[in-house]
Amino acid sequence: MTQRLALTALVVRDYDEAIGFYVNQLGFGLTRDDDMGGGKRWVVVTPPGSQGGLLLAKAAGEAQAARVGDQTGGRVGFFLHTDDFAADHARMAAAGVKFLEAPRHEPYATVAVFEDLYGNRWDLLQPK
Repeated sequence: MTQRLALTALVVRDYDEAIGFYVNQLGFGLTRDDDMGGGKRWVVVTPPGSQGGLLLAKAAGEAQAARVGDQTGGRVGFFLHTDDFAADHARMAAAGVKFLEAPRHEPYATVAVFEDLYGNRWDLLQPK
């Protein structure tokens, strides 16, 4: 039996602004953008070379809207691996991605924390 994690849902305020950030600033590809009717869309963005992606889910109602940008209680909740940390860090910073720290070297990876457009925290890391 083979299993893999295919998608992770990320609650967003607006489909198009989220697509803009993930595609234009992080360099993800827009894998799917299907109109589901009633204002709902099936929007998937995927990092280059990755089989897994993010399902951008527009907040529906006050409870979900309150979670936009704080899905993990302020902790790093998303981990973007790269095989060229220096190049990706420089490209992302030049595109306006907000890094919260300088790159650091840990036993497991070179890493730096950044925020997405809503304030969710991510690690950009190049594993050792």
